[in-house]
Amino acid sequence: MPATEAKSCSLLTVIFTPVGVTAARCPVTDPTPTVPETLREDSGVDGGPSYLRPMPPMGIYETLYAFQDAFGKPMGEPDTHPWSQGYPRTEQIPGGPKMPSTITVSSEDRLYPKSWGLPALRQQIASYYCQHYGASIDAKNVMVFAGGRPALLSVLLFLQKGIGVKIASTEYTPYYDILERLAVPYDLIESDVENRFCPPIGEYTTKGTHDRTMMMMSNPCNPTGITRTGADIDALVAAASTPDCGLLIDEAYELFHDPPFSALAHVEDIDQTNIFVIGAATKGLQSPGIRIGWAIAARHHIEILGNFSSFGMGGVSHPSQCYALELLAPERIEQVRSAVPTFYGSQRQRYGEAFEKLGLRLFTGDGGFYHWCQLPGGMTAAELNGRLFPAGAAILKGNDCDMRRFGSLSPLRNFFRFSFGPLAPESFEEDIKILARALQI
Repeated sequence: MPATEAKSCSLLTVIFTPVGVTAARCPVTDPTPTVPETLREDSGVDGGPSYLRPMPPMGIYETLYAFQDAFGKPMGEPDTHPWSQGYPRTEQIPGGPKMPSTITVSSEDRLYPKSWGLPALRQQIASYYCQHYGASIDAKNVMVFAGGRPALLSVLLFLQKGIGVKIASTEYTPYYDILERLAVPYDLIESDVENRFCPPIGEYTTKGTHDRTMMMMSNPCNPTGITRTGADIDALVAAASTPDCGLLIDEAYELFHDPPFSALAHVEDIDQTNIFVIGAATKGLQSPGIRIGWAIAARHHIEILGNFSSFGMGGVSHPSQCYALELLAPERIEQVRSAVPTFYGSQRQRYGEAFEKLGLRLFTGDGGFYHWCQLPGGMTAAELNGRLFPAGAAILKGNDCDMRRFGSLSPLRNFFRFSFGPLAPESFEEDIKILARALQI
């Protein structure tokens, strides 16, 4: 991030330059291009004895490494097509507000951040949910994290013994890694072709195999776009308002549903529940690079998470929090809540219509910025990627979203997630041509 310092040295103005200016030296993409061989699961490099357990990367990174090996460039470089990537456009979209280009950072912002987050940002987040969803929360119900995933991980890290997670078998890829690494027990709910990847809510709310249950889901769902609203959320909230049940709901894609939706619209008194709502600036606010997310929960839960931050996180970058404040400015957010669902809804529709003409079977919901597609003729997603790589494109394989991690034996092996999140409207025709050629059997 280029920066210039004022002559008085009391203020620092951080300047966010357009993508085109920085792309030559720092492409705006996931940080996958130059990962050292020793960090890769397939590394044969002998680094000597290690005190650390081997840790493979999230599934998408294996695809990105394979893509770079085949194409000779990392995904995100010119002439590549980032259909595999889970990030939005980071520049102004049609009908949307301009992205903030500067923030002013004072000497106070160079001090250690508060464990729970910048007070002004916590208040702004609380006010947002109160205004748009009628939520009954205040700043003390909010904690700021360095993105949505750290918030999810932190909640799961402090689950008491005897609590098991209930989660769909088709879900956001990092959930498996987080649950496994933290050794959190979990029961899987069938999410498949038979129920069109929309399991009955009763499968979540009925008692599982553990004394107490934490229901966990992304909503809208990544990868499917299935969005739970109305009676479904009422049932989840009612269950999570009882002593033996909780809800951890990831609303990173909140703004990619028309209209935007949050479970907080259905929660009367969050302080009396084990409900945790996770939000972020990474998707709908188009700023994944600032790494700002948040958890909304009962005050006593926020206090526990803040205590963890005091020794385990050290708070979150002040400049990033200042930028998030700009993103959440009331007048600006009104524009965002209209432009984001409209633009991405139109992208979802036209890609969906084109995909069905190509013979793909769609199981996509009405949220998010992905299409969840089944390949024809028994083709697997791995085979599709093998055809796409030479053309500079890649998709996320369906088996990477399989919480059972059956790999090549997964029932999702002939499914793939197509992301239109980062795509410019003018890339549509070329995208369809590339995919059509790859699908020719």
